[in-house]
Amino acid sequence: MNAGIRHLVSIDDLSLPEILELFQHAKRFAQDMRAHSQVARGLISASIFYEASTRTRLSFESAMLRLGGGVLTAADMRLSSASKGESLADTVRVVSSSYADILVLRHASEGAARLATEYSNVPVINAGDGSHEHPTQTLCDLYNLWVERGRIEGLHVMLAGDLRYSRTIHSFVYALARFGANIVSLPTPGFELPPYVVQRLREEFGVEPMRADGEKLGDLARSCDAMYLTPQKPHQLSLFTDAKGISVEHVDAVYMTRPQTERYTSNDTLPPRPMSLTKQSLAGASLRDAVVMHPLPRRDEIPSELDEDPRAIYFKQAARGVPIRMAILALLLGRLELSAPRSAVDVRYHPVSVGENPCPNPTCISRTESRHVTARYKLASRFPVRGFCAYCSQELPARFVGCTTTGLFHERDSAAARQIRPDHLVFFRDEPQALALGFHPALRPTSPLEAASAANAGSPEASSTSA
Repeated sequence: MNAGIRHLVSIDDLSLPEILELFQHAKRFAQDMRAHSQVARGLISASIFYEASTRTRLSFESAMLRLGGGVLTAADMRLSSASKGESLADTVRVVSSSYADILVLRHASEGAARLATEYSNVPVINAGDGSHEHPTQTLCDLYNLWVERGRIEGLHVMLAGDLRYSRTIHSFVYALARFGANIVSLPTPGFELPPYVVQRLREEFGVEPMRADGEKLGDLARSCDAMYLTPQKPHQLSLFTDAKGISVEHVDAVYMTRPQTERYTSNDTLPPRPMSLTKQSLAGASLRDAVVMHPLPRRDEIPSELDEDPRAIYFKQAARGVPIRMAILALLLGRLELSAPRSAVDVRYHPVSVGENPCPNPTCISRTESRHVTARYKLASRFPVRGFCAYCSQELPARFVGCTTTGLFHERDSAAARQIRPDHLVFFRDEPQALALGFHPALRPTSPLEAASAANAGSPEASSTSA
């Protein structure tokens, strides 16, 4: 892989100033979308879609054509060599060799886009990887908030529906937190934000999840527990909180999602009455001025009667996907220069060199791609030692960690574990796994109190008393 290539795998790949500058360019493109046909002339975009798509694929292809480029489409990979067993890595190698200048990839496995960057000779854009992330949809959603409200920082955005499996929601919630927006989580019961998402919000963005008082949300909040996620700190929140939780006084936008049934397991069942937005449910005191957003496609969660409501902007939202994707393509193809500083995030990924893949996610690309993928992890904290899958971002379940240099394993919250170099770490679910792989338990340091107890136990007096 060419290390100088810029990819868009996660919303974190763009700094906040870059995002805002992209919005200015998208606004310029939107003023006359037929006036920019020289930007990407002679360049080709390849749409590689292992999952169904309408808006994302067509808006990317429209954006590339409006920039004067060409498009190759593999809209149904079941009709491609993937049906013959070709790996994602090999497909990416071939298409990025001379077929196209940029790849737009959608895949059912979390982390697929990250894997594609390891084999691609051209920029890769993540158009959705399983239930993980969908950064370009997030940019579109942020752009819509910016256009409608003039800002993002300090807005109150409600996320409703299936928050567990919606990759759009996961990317969106990270971006909102980075911008300093306040989030009201209103999930369909049983489909709350995944714990790893909430954990990341807390640890990386200082977001504190608090119970929300949904009284002013009206009918919408009657069937589920609302959560308030804010970048403010708990001592500040206590000034505005009572036993019922933080009162939601005003909402700037309601972001509704459909049930992501294509990702459900046998343990997932929808409630008898799935959540839906109606004029009645939007009549709550805090929702009267809220714009209504939806990434589409919709099912019954937004009835057609709401389409004429001036608060409904979901069709505008879809239309604005073209100019923002024009800006994204122009940037990654090197035809658009940004003056804003790039993201300073430098994440290091380390290969899993001992034992089996520790990622617990069965749909992670490190598990579903049988060839050409090495399980990797990123270190999240030193005390206790915690690692996350480099591809799907889920935490690695580990009670113990080992060192490949010493051959010893330690409890992950021990002082010795903190001294192990990240590239020498091994994660173990339990002690039997560590022993089976040839590692030995480290001698636990003896505290002064334990030493005194041991000395007393070995004294003649102690022996006679015991006898």
